[in-house]
Amino acid sequence: MAVACAAPGSTFSKQLLFFLLVLVLFCDACQKVSLHVPSHLKAETPVGKVNLEECLKSPSLILSSDPAFRILEDGTIYTTHDLLLSSEKRGFSILLSDGQGQEQKKLEVVLSAREKKVFRKRHTKEPVHNRSKRRWAPIPCSLMENSLGPFPQHIQQIQSDAAQNYTIFYSISGPGVDKEPYNLFYIEKDTGDIYCTRSIDREQYDQFLVYGYATTADGYAPDYPLPLLFKVEDDNDNAPYFETKLTVFSVPENCRSGTSVGQVTAIDKDEPGTLHTRLKYKILQQIPDQPKHFSIHPDTGVITTTTPLLDREKCDTYKLVMEVRDMGGQPFGLFTTGTITISLEDENDNSPYFTQTSYTTEVEENRIDVEILRMVVHDQDLPNTPHSKAVYTILKGNENGNFKITTDPNTNEGVLCVVKPLNYEVSRQVTLQIGVLNEAQFTNAANAQPPTMCTTTVTVKIKDRDEGPECQPPVKVIQSKDGLPAGQELLGYKAVDPETSSGEGLRYEMVGDEDNWFEINKITGDLRTVKVLDRESKFVKNNQYNISVVATDTAGRSCTGTLVVLLEDFNDHPPQIDKEVTICQQEKDFAVLEPIDLDGPDNGPPFQFLLDNSSSKLWTLESQDGKRAILRQRHNLNYNYYSVPIQIQDRHGFSAKHVLSVRVCDCTTPTECRMAVKEERDAKPNIILGKWAILAMVLGSALLLCILFTCFCVTTTKRTVKKCFPDDVAQQNLIVSNTEGPGEEVTEANIRLPTQTANICDTSMSVGTLGGQGIKTQQSFEMVKGGHTLESHKGGVLGAAEPGRYAYTDWQTFTQPRLGEKVYLCGQAEEHKHCEDYVRPYNYEGKGSMAGSVGCCSDRQEE
Repeated sequence: MAVACAAPGSTFSKQLLFFLLVLVLFCDACQKVSLHVPSHLKAETPVGKVNLEECLKSPSLILSSDPAFRILEDGTIYTTHDLLLSSEKRGFSILLSDGQGQEQKKLEVVLSAREKKVFRKRHTKEPVHNRSKRRWAPIPCSLMENSLGPFPQHIQQIQSDAAQNYTIFYSISGPGVDKEPYNLFYIEKDTGDIYCTRSIDREQYDQFLVYGYATTADGYAPDYPLPLLFKVEDDNDNAPYFETKLTVFSVPENCRSGTSVGQVTAIDKDEPGTLHTRLKYKILQQIPDQPKHFSIHPDTGVITTTTPLLDREKCDTYKLVMEVRDMGGQPFGLFTTGTITISLEDENDNSPYFTQTSYTTEVEENRIDVEILRMVVHDQDLPNTPHSKAVYTILKGNENGNFKITTDPNTNEGVLCVVKPLNYEVSRQVTLQIGVLNEAQFTNAANAQPPTMCTTTVTVKIKDRDEGPECQPPVKVIQSKDGLPAGQELLGYKAVDPETSSGEGLRYEMVGDEDNWFEINKITGDLRTVKVLDRESKFVKNNQYNISVVATDTAGRSCTGTLVVLLEDFNDHPPQIDKEVTICQQEKDFAVLEPIDLDGPDNGPPFQFLLDNSSSKLWTLESQDGKRAILRQRHNLNYNYYSVPIQIQDRHGFSAKHVLSVRVCDCTTPTECRMAVKEERDAKPNIILGKWAILAMVLGSALLLCILFTCFCVTTTKRTVKKCFPDDVAQQNLIVSNTEGPGEEVTEANIRLPTQTANICDTSMSVGTLGGQGIKTQQSFEMVKGGHTLESHKGGVLGAAEPGRYAYTDWQTFTQPRLGEKVYLCGQAEEHKHCEDYVRPYNYEGKGSMAGSVGCCSDRQEE
């Protein structure tokens, strides 16, 4: 094994040196070897040879500690570059290791430079120094396979030119020497003669590559190893044999002459490309042998047909006994025989045929889905294949579709069935012609006859049986006018007894009359209306009203028929329209009217729209394509309900008057208007409160509650205050009233609120009295506000927001500070002088009250 040496200083070199150091430390040393070499060594010069097996048996890793030398597997040492040895010795180590790394050995090699000494043979001349070395010339050599000897048999001799200068010893290695097969060759080390020890099988070893070595007595190798190629010459010692022991080919029957059947192949282990492997094929025998149908190409082994007369129905399998011989088919060649099988593939070359030319069968009338006959056919083609499966066809006699024929997949029989009832009264016998073919298409072989359909005749006799009534046809249509009144006669459904060909003795009954329009005469089957016939009824589909009628004979057998009443349209419905429409003025100022006419298209549109004269001042009505109309405002109307009378006529002038309820609304979609109108109706009056109005009401109520709460707190803290008015003062301010509603009008000429501060105790009473009792004035009164007198010249409720009056906020701003001041002064004055100028109106509390008169600020505690 050669080991390439890397340049000094490289990474690989460092790793190699480390590995060598490890091996040196852990391996066992072998015997030291000393070699004497010239002082000057050129590159790739053999230095000597060492026996590695003595140190380690079968080493797998061979390394040199000196990169100037490399060691081969056989122990030969070569230089890697030119070397100049000094007078001192130079040594290096050969490191050996097995494959698992479990055993390592080290072999020390010491090189010493010496003067060139030659072991001269007797009477030899002085050699010429500094002669350039040359490689040995390979000597061609061949061995004969299966040689008979005698052994050992001399093969050849090798000689080295260095023998002129050195005493040379010869050796060989390689397959046949120290490798499989061992000890087949050996060499005499002194003469270089090579011998073979036994015969060789070329089929096992066709050549041997052996290396020859020439070394001196001290192990110096003056020449490179010499490769020797020993080629083994072939001997015809192997007979050919067929590659496959069991060979089966197939070919269609009736195939053309020259059709390829298959190819047989044989193998010969002798040397390829020689006469020993030149094979010839031959057919020795055909079974059956008559007539001859096959031939084989002698060189390629391709088998072909020789005639177009292969018929599977006569013989479906042939066997051929084959021979293959080498030496180009010469009689002295080796040969082998074998048998192949040729199977014929079926073709549809035979038509099926009936076993009988005619059949007779019978069946009762009115029977359906019943098997009445099975027919058998024969076919010579391969069973259970499309070439033999039968396909039956009814050629004649089945014009009414009473029969159906199928193939039984298990027996290949034709099964004849009745699928439509037969009538004995119409025909008592039916004759059918039935043909048969195969599923597969008939073959187009040259020798095949054109396909012919085999036919047979089937006579079907119909047996009579007593049967019930027949409802023929199943559906009967009668016509009637739309709007036909009750009590009118209509022709009903008629059934027939097939035995008597009449309807005598049959009884009729209705089983399907969804809206109960008719009653039926049980004997005649005629109908009588019990309601007015209406084409626009929901039970009428496509102008048809269906009735189911059952006819029953005396034996209880029955049949069912359908009677369809076809209603002719009558113009009995005027155009209809929705009574309420909405106009959203934010979107458009008109409404689209789309009337509906329940009558048919002949009594429907185009429509004519007429507007009443009373509505023409506010509205216009425009017709659109005869089906719609547009109701438009002449000018923007107030948001309200409007009644608009209109008249709509169909194409024949049948009309109806309609009063539309038109809602004019401030909306974008009619649903919004519809919701608002509903709220208006529920609320009554017709006022729509906006969100700001509702918010104002809530805030006002909250403000009023705050004022009342403040006054309550003030009066509560002043519990020590004495009463402000004497008992008799109350009588001076009472206004007598006989109702709980607003009092009579005040008759004083003038009610004046003085500008000076007045005493008052109960603000809640005063405010409630002045602002909430609905006091009306006949003359004007004054309010002093900020040094000015506020007058109101119109009568009404105090504090109402009417033209000419001050708003409630102004009134509150005026009274609130003064009322608070009077309350304070009333509590401070012991004489209650501030209470006399306070106006106190009262309402009549009714008769029989347990309590006396209540003063405004009375806080006297009485039992």
